[in-house]
Amino acid sequence: MTPVIDFQHVTKHHGDLTRIDALDLSVSQGEVLALLGHNGAGKTTTMHLILGLIAPDKGSVSVLGGAPAGPHAETLRRRLGYLPENVSFYEQLSGREVLVYFARLKRVARTQVDELLERVGLSIAADRRVKTYSKGMRQRLGLAQALLGEPQLLLLDEPTTGLDPAATRDFYETVRDLRDRGCTVLLSSHVLPGVEPYIDRALILGGGRRLAMGSMAELRAEAQLPLIIHARGRLEEDAWRHGWDDPRIQVSTHQEHGVTFSVPVDAKLAVLRHLTADSRVEDIELLPPTLEHLYTHFSARRAPEEPGVLS
Repeated sequence: MTPVIDFQHVTKHHGDLTRIDALDLSVSQGEVLALLGHNGAGKTTTMHLILGLIAPDKGSVSVLGGAPAGPHAETLRRRLGYLPENVSFYEQLSGREVLVYFARLKRVARTQVDELLERVGLSIAADRRVKTYSKGMRQRLGLAQALLGEPQLLLLDEPTTGLDPAATRDFYETVRDLRDRGCTVLLSSHVLPGVEPYIDRALILGGGRRLAMGSMAELRAEAQLPLIIHARGRLEEDAWRHGWDDPRIQVSTHQEHGVTFSVPVDAKLAVLRHLTADSRVEDIELLPPTLEHLYTHFSARRAPEEPGVLS
């Protein structure tokens, strides 16, 4: 199957700065990919290459079966939704008028407008001018315009900025629903705990380079970070700490009658067997490395700053 997004050794310069450095990337239909990295890592440049706003200096970019610039561009615009980090609209228009305007640009039926306003929770404010909207309301209006035309590819740059926890949860449920319908989603976010449950893979960039890419399971296998095990029971502090043959196992108390173990992956089963064999242990909680832990680990691989590389 042809990838929805396909980068082949893509490099992009801006003057003497290298924004993207020999990036290979393949994203399949119905996949949710998180694009992660520090400010200046190349996330927005990657999105602009997909949108066809800029062209690569080296390599090739294919989106939905063609180059995002040239003859394919008009078709691509109607099959793609984009929510930039900082959304802005004509402030004198109402929310409904904004969506009607974009529906015309996308050649989409106006019947979608009210449905999308309801979907993002703006029905009550639909006829208010945008200048009266809060930041969160503008973000939700931006999401509604990105969803016009039921896009096959959705690009979301910091999409939950300004959203409260309930609206953030609703947003990610929308992303999950879109994926189930076959839509491919590429999203960039600094709020990693919120993203983790909803993604299929993550691409971690640093200085325009690919530092790591894969599913949570693949990233954990590559990183080999220790697991955290919380245990609670009727043991004194010294009893928790003694009896471990592996010096790599680190033990620290965290509450009354409880302890935290930092355990290498290959020692997990031995630790669990040891704990479950002790009748005084009442509860065990196993916590694998989170996306935030993995991001910190792989970002530390980034080479020291080099002349001509944007950081």
